[in-house]
This record gives sequence, C-alpha cells and structure tokens, in this order.
Amino acid sequence: MLADLGAEVIKIEKISGGDDARAFNNSGTPNEMPASFQMINRGKKSVAIDIRTEEGRMLLLRLVKDADILTENFRPGTLQRLGLGPDVLRKENPRLICVSVSGYGPKGPMADHGGFDLVLQAFSGLISVTGEADRPPVKPGVPIADINAGVMAALGALAAYVHRLRTGEGQWVQTSLLQVSVQQLYWYAALFFSAGKLPERLGTAHPIIAPYQTYRCADGDLAIGGGNDTNWRKICKVLERPEWENDVRFATPKSRLENRAALESALNSVLAMRTRAAWEHAFIVAGVPVGPVQTVDEALNHAQTRAVGMVIDVDNANGGTAQAIGLPLHFNGENKPARTAAPFLGEHTRELLSTIGVGPEDYTSLCSAGVCLGYEGSSALPDQASGGAEAFTVQIA
Repeated sequence: MLADLGAEVIKIEKISGGDDARAFNNSGTPNEMPASFQMINRGKKSVAIDIRTEEGRMLLLRLVKDADILTENFRPGTLQRLGLGPDVLRKENPRLICVSVSGYGPKGPMADHGGFDLVLQAFSGLISVTGEADRPPVKPGVPIADINAGVMAALGALAAYVHRLRTGEGQWVQTSLLQVSVQQLYWYAALFFSAGKLPERLGTAHPIIAPYQTYRCADGDLAIGGGNDTNWRKICKVLERPEWENDVRFATPKSRLENRAALESALNSVLAMRTRAAWEHAFIVAGVPVGPVQTVDEALNHAQTRAVGMVIDVDNANGGTAQAIGLPLHFNGENKPARTAAPFLGEHTRELLSTIGVGPEDYTSLCSAGVCLGYEGSSALPDQASGGAEAFTVQIA
C-alpha cells in the first residue's frame, strides 16, 4: 500500500529463503516467483541481511538512518532481543516511525504468543458469527485479519508521519491481528453490550436489518439491501406485492427482523420466477441497492471493476507483464499504483548497501561471511529505483 502511495519500500529479508511467502507457489511452475508473492510485493526492493549477526544489525541501523518508516511483524520483544528495538532504532534516527504488527497485541497475558490470520479470526469471534445457523462456523474466504492489520498499520504510519511533520518527532505505532479483528465486531458487540445478546450465525443476513441478504433468483443469487422503509416499499412495488407493505409481519423494520425467516421465504418464492439479471435491472431502475453474487472472475472482469482501476497491468518478475489488484484510492480523480515487479531475494542488496558506504570489497566479504545475500541473476525488468519517492520505508520480513 505504501509503495502504491509513492513510498520507496525496502524489504529486509532473511538470507535463507527470504520471506516465507516466496515458497507459497501454487502455479505448478518450479523456480518461478509465485503470483501471490508478486501481488503484494510489487514496487518494493529486496535487501537480504542476517540481522541476527552483529554485522547485519549494524547494516540495518545504517539503513534506517535515512528512513522515514520501519515496519515489522515479529512477536513482541523479538527485535528488542536482537538489539534492534524502537528505542535503539530511534536513537539512530529520532524522526523514525516504527510500526509493529503482532498477533495478540503489545501487552497482556498472550502478547508473546504467535498468531496467524486463521488463528486470530477464530480467537476474536469472527469465525463464530460466520456461516449458516444450522451448520458449523466457517472462516471467511479472504484473510480479513491480515489485510485489515496491514491497512491499519498503514493508517497508523501515515498518522504518525503527519505528527512528525508538525513536531519533528517519530513514534512507535503498534497494532495486531487481534485488535483489528475485534474491531470488525461492531454490530455484534453493540448487541452484546446493550442487551447481553449472544450473536448467531445468519449466513448472508444482517443482525439488525431485514431484508438485507442474498436471495435466490431463477439462475443465481442476488444481494438486496432493503435497509429502510423507503427501500422496502420500493421492493414491494418491484415484486408486485403491494400487500406486503401493510402485512403485520413486514410492516416495520422491527417486525421484518422478527419475521426474517418468513420474509426470506416470501422473497425467494417471487424472485425464483425471473432471472438474476432481470431482477437486478428492475431493482436498479427503482433505486434499490442490489448486486449479483459474482464469482471472482466475474468480479475481476466486470466493466465497473476495470473502470475504477482495480485491475492493473504490472511488470512480471518472471518476464513480460501480469495483472494485479490496483490501488483502491483516487486523488483528484487519479491514482498511480506501483507497477514495477516484485523483487527477487536480495535483488537490491548491492545497490542499497552501496548507498550507506559499503564498497565492492566489503560487500563481497559480507556475502562470503553469510551476513548478506545479493541477487546476481539477470532480469529483463528495468531498474526499480523510484527516484521520486515521497517517503523511504524499511519493511522487515
């Protein structure tokens, strides 16, 4: 995200294999950089350093002297044990913004526990409210905890950057998979705090609004947002069921919620008479928010998705070009996401160490000693130096 916003991002990786995500290859083609790794690492540079060594630690300290932001996602206390805690880093660079992402947060009885997206979705209660009422809970199809933690870390980093512009002071920003997952419980937490009500799994339905879920048409599912009385009256008109407006079961938001099952059955029985596209058109004309339940390929290929720049062409580290998810922000009607390829492990080690005074002989010696690793392979891609970066970010993977 920060690379998409114009930052020069340097990814510090361990010399043995680098970021674990480099091994998550489901393309079936060995020795190629996985598409999944490329998706979230385009626009970055890679420096491979063993920060467990004294020499590696000193190299990192020299790199952060001119950095604006450093991000890391070790367990709390790991960098401190390596002699690279925020106090040490900010002694080298008082303006440095340190951003830490952990599993369970910076304090508490479980702060030192490891955590992955799945684990914290479960622990936070997210999985317990996902799925159908009469079936076991399920994990959402996307890594909500991981993605939200990244978004919140970026938000915190930028807020700290604004603070630094005003005060000249760096900050230590901390977030966790637990915190961002619990944050997603807004509606369910409101029900629990106000009435002590334990949330139920509702499939695609909303805990306090009806009709507000997916319904079955003749050839597919359609999401209908009837979040208020105005939309409900429009729905009744589109479905040619004016009597529903005064039906005691459906006449008010409260009665519709209390009779959700009957409402769902009634809607499904009418919607089954026509195609999804026909109903979608009718509801749109009436001003009712609706959307088809699309497959991933349908969503990515849809004209609207393309129009807002959410599918972009980028350089492919394996040669040629590839498609990637774009930047979900526009500034004055434009966005300019990073399009350079994700880096090979250590691809920029030599280049960036030279900027902190490591000459050719020292570089060779450090590589021979296992302190750092370079990438000497040939690449058809252009040099990834950004030149015009607004911020300099170091990311430890």
